[in-house]
Amino acid sequence: MLQRYVQTADLDKVYAAVGNVLASEKIAGLKLKAFKYYYIPAGEIGLAGIVIEPTDDLLRLQQKLIDAVAPFTAKNGTTTAFFSAEEGRDIQQALVEYVADFVPKSSGRNFNPHVTIGVATQDYLMGMLAEPFEAFTFSPAGVAVYHLGSFGTAQKKLHAW
Repeated sequence: MLQRYVQTADLDKVYAAVGNVLASEKIAGLKLKAFKYYYIPAGEIGLAGIVIEPTDDLLRLQQKLIDAVAPFTAKNGTTTAFFSAEEGRDIQQALVEYVADFVPKSSGRNFNPHVTIGVATQDYLMGMLAEPFEAFTFSPAGVAVYHLGSFGTAQKKLHAW
């Protein structure tokens, strides 16, 4: 939904702001449709996911979250902002820039809602994309804030609703 840099000292304020947004929304009532696989190549491997059709409700929720978190957002970050078992050596520079530019480059009408499903070789991922994808509808069971790691994957749950 949203990727932003925030100071660790502001996390409780971020949780409160997000909690206020979620209290005004019916998250479990959202009807979302997963309709295809995708992957992002990174050398010989790639990051795979399932793409979700953006809906007006999802985009509205995202904008509310962007607005709520804006007072706590830092403009830029470094590899040290990410969860890393390798002192940041496993964090891609493209990811550092992606998070910095998420709003506006990957939000609103540019939003690509997805669920990340893993990392694999490109050969495997190309085969996965060649297989038929049976679309399905689902509703979120909850919301959480995560500390992102390599490839922007959720590595450490920080707070959940």
